[in-house]
Amino acid sequence: MAIEPKKLREAQLVMLEMLIEFDTLCTKHGLVYWLDSGTLLGAVRHEGFIPWDDDIDLSMPLEDYTRFKNLISKELSNDIFFQSKKSDTHFPFDYIKLRSNKASIIEFHEKDKDISYHQGVFVDIFPMLSVPSRPLVKYYYETAFTLIRFFSSKNLHVIRSIPSTPLRKLLTRSLSRLHDNKHTQLIYGGEMPDVAAWFDKKEIFPLKTLTFEGLSFPTPQNTDHYLNAIYPFDYKTLPPKDKRTIHAHEVRIHS
Repeated sequence: MAIEPKKLREAQLVMLEMLIEFDTLCTKHGLVYWLDSGTLLGAVRHEGFIPWDDDIDLSMPLEDYTRFKNLISKELSNDIFFQSKKSDTHFPFDYIKLRSNKASIIEFHEKDKDISYHQGVFVDIFPMLSVPSRPLVKYYYETAFTLIRFFSSKNLHVIRSIPSTPLRKLLTRSLSRLHDNKHTQLIYGGEMPDVAAWFDKKEIFPLKTLTFEGLSFPTPQNTDHYLNAIYPFDYKTLPPKDKRTIHAHEVRIHS
């Protein structure tokens, strides 16, 4: 089912409202975050949503992510449901989402299934770890993610029969303990197996701001470095129409 452009735009504006509320809470409590993945790409290439995008991606340093998850999320308005495995026991993923109570999304992997978790349009939030820039650490990180992917899924939405959560927690806990006084790389925490990259910390901080839908939001300092680390293609060039992927099978706006 193709999503009507008008309805998709309505859903994008609902997600933008969630981003604005999240940004306000982060500013209030001094939490660090930045636009990530397709949302960052949208800011760079379109100054807003990628026209066919149907979610928002954000990242936070692990300490800020943990504080938001455990404390600040309780301050969200009634328009937003904070989704985690603790708040929504049937939620199948290890990272956190903000879900709207004003609009719903049925993703392709959810089509014709009896879904028992909250399905509001969403903002994904990922934790980022700070680790030393050493070849052994990079090898460990890449090997860890290879194993996480093998035991968790062929892609994000095809779950294997072998449970991945204990392995993911073990490996990423080990990564998070690789502390010294020379943290020069940032990496994703492993909660989303298909998202992995190795960033130079000095190219991310200090954060700057870019325009997204007419408003300013924080982004990595060197967006070219960041996006090239994520995407294997030329992100500045629009993909052909048959490669413009979307999560949604259906979007519903609640009156």
